[in-house]
Amino acid sequence: MNPAIALLPRVLAPLDVPGVQWYADDINPDPADCADVGFFVPRYLGSGPNAHLSLKMPHLQVLQLLTIGYDYALEYVRPGVALCNAQGVHEASTAELTLGLIIASLRGIDRSVREGAAGIWNHQRGESLQGKRMLIIGAGPVGRAIAAVCAPMGASITMVAQTAREDLAAVTELPGLLPHADVVVLALPLTPATQGMVDAQFLSQLKTGSLLVNVARGPVVLTADLVRELETGRIRAALDVTDPEPLPVDHVLWSMPNVLITPHVGGDSDAFPVLARALIARQIHNWRTGSRLENVIHVAG
Repeated sequence: MNPAIALLPRVLAPLDVPGVQWYADDINPDPADCADVGFFVPRYLGSGPNAHLSLKMPHLQVLQLLTIGYDYALEYVRPGVALCNAQGVHEASTAELTLGLIIASLRGIDRSVREGAAGIWNHQRGESLQGKRMLIIGAGPVGRAIAAVCAPMGASITMVAQTAREDLAAVTELPGLLPHADVVVLALPLTPATQGMVDAQFLSQLKTGSLLVNVARGPVVLTADLVRELETGRIRAALDVTDPEPLPVDHVLWSMPNVLITPHVGGDSDAFPVLARALIARQIHNWRTGSRLENVIHVAG
C-alpha cells in the first residue's frame, strides 16, 4: 500500500490529483508533514534546493525532481527510493535560450544594449550562425534539442558524447575538434568526470574568435581558467550557469565586454509549469497504481 501523501511545491498548483499536500515555494514544509510522504517533489526555485528533506521521510518511495540535472540530489537517495528527473520538461526552452545566447553574442546584441543605454548608435557588421562550425558537447535530450533548433540556421553541427556512435564523436576526440569550432556549446550533466573538464588546457585549444556557451552546470567550467582566457580577448562566452552561482555582484565576469550572462533561466519559461504539472500528474498516477515510473535515474539499493 502506498503512503497516502504526495508532497509538492505550490508552483505546481493547481493539480487535479487526489492525496496531494502542498508546501510554500520559499519555505520548507514542517517536519511533521513529512512523516507519511511517499512521493516528494523538491522545489524548483525559491530559497534553494531542499532535496535533503527526503531524509526525513521514512516512507518515501519516489523523489521526483523538477530539473533535468540530478547531481545535487544523489546523496539524499536512500535504499528503495527511486530518483526521477524532469526529462521532457525543459529541453525546448533550454534550446531556445541557447540559440538566443548564440545569436545575441554573434550579432553583438549585448553590446548594442549596453551602448544603447548611453545613447550610442554603433553600427557594426555582426556574425551569422549560418555556415558556422558548431560543437555540442553532450548528446542527451538537451544537446539534441539544441542541435534541432540550430541546424535550420545553417550551422554545421558535430555532437560529442562520452563514447563514439554512428552520429556522435567521442569526448576523446575533442583535442582535434575544438580548434576548428566557431561555437562550442556545453550541454552535458555534471558528474565527477565532467566537473572541471573545461580547464586551461581545454580553453587553450579553442579557436581564436570562437564562442563558448554553457547551458550545462557551472562547475563543468573552471571559472578562474575561463576568466584568464577571456581577459586575453581571444574568445567570447555566453553563460546561463556559473560557478559560483548566483554570481557575486562584484565578480569580474559581469564587467567583461566579451561575456553575456543570463541567471540560469534556460529551462524556466512559461512552458515549464504546464509541462511540469503534466509530468507530475502522470508520475503520481504511476506511483499510486504501481505502473512504471518515467525518467528513473537511479534506484538506491
